[in-house]
Amino acid sequence: MKKIFTILLLSTLFYGCKSNSKTTTDDWTYLFDGRTTEGWRAYNGDALPPGWVAKDGVLTFDTELGLEQNYKGGKDIIYGLEEFDNFEFYVEWKLPKGGNSGIFYHLKEGIPNTPPSRISPEYQLIDDANYAKIHDLTDYNLSLGNTENPEELQPLQQTASDYAMHTADPKEKVLHPVGEWNTTKIVFTPERVEHWLNGRKVLEFVPWSKDWYEKKNFGKWKNAPDYGRFKTGYIGFQDHSSPIWFRNIKIRRIKN
Repeated sequence: MKKIFTILLLSTLFYGCKSNSKTTTDDWTYLFDGRTTEGWRAYNGDALPPGWVAKDGVLTFDTELGLEQNYKGGKDIIYGLEEFDNFEFYVEWKLPKGGNSGIFYHLKEGIPNTPPSRISPEYQLIDDANYAKIHDLTDYNLSLGNTENPEELQPLQQTASDYAMHTADPKEKVLHPVGEWNTTKIVFTPERVEHWLNGRKVLEFVPWSKDWYEKKNFGKWKNAPDYGRFKTGYIGFQDHSSPIWFRNIKIRRIKN
């Protein structure tokens, strides 16, 4: 009887923890409990936009793949229960063929007529191998001044890059084929930002450094005054007209 009681107690504790999307274990705060969308909502909104659901233990955007040339902005979401400054963030994710998404951090709300991409740094998630075969990138790249092979996905647009700012090292990248799970880790401190992909560090840079400002002021974000300026903010996921699957979403604060 004592053994049965112990098993029942442990089961109750386990499922009780899983029902809370803000479970904290060993300094990690889990942002998704695998069953509900508690804590998640639209950017600048009160509820999740249609299509974002918890399904089979995964936070997913259940939609049809849209084409890049038709993209007019999406239904980006945030974990809205708290903001984070210095952190280590971990998530597992997968995309379909031709898929595209991203991870935002230090994202602020309430800035008129400004989408998340012009406020928050973005860890890029995209189908490196097939995206340019499915989507027409030419006009978009030409608008950015990318005149050499504008039909191709550029290095600053590829997975694990700090989108339009810093390129992930292709020699270190191991990106699993579409439909398979990948792991991402982002480490942020004022001294160093690290991007990890499938257990390997693929990028490191210093935020708000001279080099950082040069890239910001002379690149895609030169006319985005709020880009990257906030030192705390929300974690968010991008809707870029693509299905996307996330699981095991967790974060822990780094004391500086």
